[in-house]
Formats: sequence, C-alpha cells, structure tokens
Amino acid sequence: MNKLGIVLVSGGMDSVTVVAMAKEECENLAFLHMQYGQNTAVKEKECFDKIANHYKIPQDKRLIVDISFLTKIGGSSLTDKNIEVSKFEGDSDIIPSSYVPFRNGHILSTAVSWAEVIKADAIYIGANFEDSPGYPDCRPEFVDTFRAMQNCALEGVWDVDLYAPFVNISKADIAKIGYDLGVKFENTWSCYKGGKIHCGRCGTCVERQEAMYLAGIKDKTEYEDSNYWKEKVSEEKIN
Repeated sequence: MNKLGIVLVSGGMDSVTVVAMAKEECENLAFLHMQYGQNTAVKEKECFDKIANHYKIPQDKRLIVDISFLTKIGGSSLTDKNIEVSKFEGDSDIIPSSYVPFRNGHILSTAVSWAEVIKADAIYIGANFEDSPGYPDCRPEFVDTFRAMQNCALEGVWDVDLYAPFVNISKADIAKIGYDLGVKFENTWSCYKGGKIHCGRCGTCVERQEAMYLAGIKDKTEYEDSNYWKEKVSEEKIN
C-alpha cells in the first residue's frame, strides 16, 4: 500500500524541510496551507506554490484553507495591524507578540479532518520549540497531548500518525537536515513583516540567519538589515 502523508506547509524553512523528510518516508504527499489573515499571507502563498510545484504535488492534493476569523480574535502582531512586529532583542521564553493564539491547534485540527477524508497515513508538522520557547503550541507536551486527542477522536474511524520531528532540535539542525536533503531555502519565506524582502530584524529573520551561519550554509536571502542578528545573538553561539 502506498503511504500518503499530509504536510503542513507554511512556506518557511521548517515546513519545507519537513516536506523533504516526508518525501523520504511517503510515496505520496498532500500539502495543507492556512491563510489566517497573517501579514505575510501573499509571500507565504507564493512560497507554498513554489514548493508544491517543485515536489509536483497534484492540485487535488493541495488544500488551502481560510481561517481568517483569527484576525477577529486578534492578540497577535501577525493578524492585528495595531500590534507592532517587534525586533528580536535576545533569546527569551516570554510569549512574543507574533504568537497567534492556538494557531497550531486550528491547523492540526484541519489536518486531522482532511486525513480522515483522504485516508492519509501520516501528518507532518515542522513545529520547533528549541528556537521558539515562547510559543506554547510548539511545546513537545502540546504535540503529545494533541496526538492523544487525535487518536481518541479517530478511534474506530481511521488511524493516522502525527509526526513533529523538529520539536526538540535547533533551527541550525533543521537547516543542516534540509541542506542534506537538497532543500531550496531560497523558495522559503521567514520574515514576520509583510515587506518585499526579509527585514532581518524580527525574531524569525534572526533565527534564519543564525541557523544558516551555524549550519555552514550560504544564505541567499536578501535582507533589509543583514548585520542586526550578529549584534543580538550571543557571542558564544557565533564564535
């Protein structure tokens, strides 16, 4: 039997790397992308299309779901224009302004529903807690608890595995895995601001630059500020 895996594809570094991993384990893939009113919706959709085209995902296995009701809930600089996307000011376990309340819960719930319908064998999410300790829905405990809930909900209906292979590793490790699997990081978008190029100053831009540096990968990304990250990341990490 051919194994079918659903991959949650935001268009970022983590999600494209988990796509490459899933491709090694599954004969067939289906891509799920969420539009939740985020600042970077256009850029993320462009990257989603590039990644889907690169892996030759058929149109009936590309699901784009609008959950823009999250803009009405608010509470995040990604969905509320009145909240500023903050600059990275150093490692912290404080919940950042870019956290979208229960985002991964909404995304995974949709994935489970789709898996039941298309009879997918696995769901892959690139959630990473090591470099984003302020995001409560990226915690290993969250993934484990959701998996238990999912299995309970689908008992007697369908069996699907939930994989979060990056939840306990660093962003640099993810970059190295992706590089070794031939990932084209130039087709990804990380910045939390909706500009034409990466700002270089927000948390995800800093994490991206640091990860590429530590992994020894040439970063082809264009940044408005390509030096800011060096000022904010501890010297122990980059020396």
